Amino acid sequence: MTKLAYQVFDADNHYYEGLDAFTRHVPKDMRQRCVQWATIDGHQHHLVGGKLARAVKNPTWDPIAKPGSIADYLRGNPLGEDAIELMRAREPLPDCYINKDARVATSEQQGLEAMWLFPTLGVLYEELLKHDTEAVTTQFTAFNRWLEEDWGCNYRNRIYAAPYISLCDVDWACQELEWALAQGARVVVMRPAAVLTKNDGVRSPSDPIFDPFWARLNEAGITLVVHASDSGYTTHGYVNDGFSADMSAGNFSPNIKHFNIERAAYDFLITITYERLFERFPNLRVASVENGAEFLPDLFRKLRQSSNRLATAGYYKEDPVQQFKEHVWINPFWEDDVYEVAEYMGTDHVIFGSDWPHIEGMPQPLDYVAELENFSEADKLKILRDNTRSLNTPRPV
Repeated sequence: MTKLAYQVFDADNHYYEGLDAFTRHVPKDMRQRCVQWATIDGHQHHLVGGKLARAVKNPTWDPIAKPGSIADYLRGNPLGEDAIELMRAREPLPDCYINKDARVATSEQQGLEAMWLFPTLGVLYEELLKHDTEAVTTQFTAFNRWLEEDWGCNYRNRIYAAPYISLCDVDWACQELEWALAQGARVVVMRPAAVLTKNDGVRSPSDPIFDPFWARLNEAGITLVVHASDSGYTTHGYVNDGFSADMSAGNFSPNIKHFNIERAAYDFLITITYERLFERFPNLRVASVENGAEFLPDLFRKLRQSSNRLATAGYYKEDPVQQFKEHVWINPFWEDDVYEVAEYMGTDHVIFGSDWPHIEGMPQPLDYVAELENFSEADKLKILRDNTRSLNTPRPV
């Protein structure tokens, strides 16, 4: 494992949800509308809103695939290995995947100063519940209470678990943000997606109806993370829709579904810039985590086109490219060209995230250091620690 003279701040760590993560705090009269356990053919599965969830084959997680098991495959498969066979190698569920004290001990061994910690399944289930707004708010209120109890929004200044926020009910979103702030949360997370509301149809996340939430986030000065999720994107029949890890169904064959994560982040980030969210709320900081970065050249080109076309109309008070570069931070996929990302964003707005312990991440977080060898030591320090440190520090108005 790579050794550094300092510890690293990992902007993308994950837990595997405990067996009662989705159920512990759900009121009895709402259980059938939220997440439940069901035994089917002798195996445990999640029912989400009464429907079988197919995101993973075994949501008990035991046994579990090894961290980074398909990392080389994603880089280009230099050894010519079979990705399905790589994922079949399992191990008993390590305690550090489900226990905060064990995770702190592991992170110390890994050379991590601190981490942002995100769900595995929690970022997938809003899509499955979105047509029932009360179920969304009930489920994620319950989930966030479990999160604070089992991981902590700020545990020993080492683990910063991110409460999940949906804008489907703006009053609930504001209340949940207040709760998160009271727990000492340094980040909150939402999916990059348009918002299906109870009374106002589908709206852009930067629609003014959501301004009460953005105003409070702006005032509090903590960072919003938009994290790879099930954003509900359709492939229009080119390939089966839905978020599934059933690789035997052919999901490793080339298809446009592999672009859905980046498409969702691109659409979210460019839309909030087009709609001048940062002009309305100039203290907002948004980090894009585990969404990749290959969309940046086209995004910047379209922002420049928009600025030029609307220059005489006075639509933008500020250059939208500069707004984006000031308010957004990018965590590239580890296989992305990080030097290209730095050219677009500047090294002050690139953040390291290992995706540990997921199969598509790094076998060990500091394996990423080798990808930064051509940066100066000062720029390495920014990407590996200081940029995320800064985002993790509240900047209240």
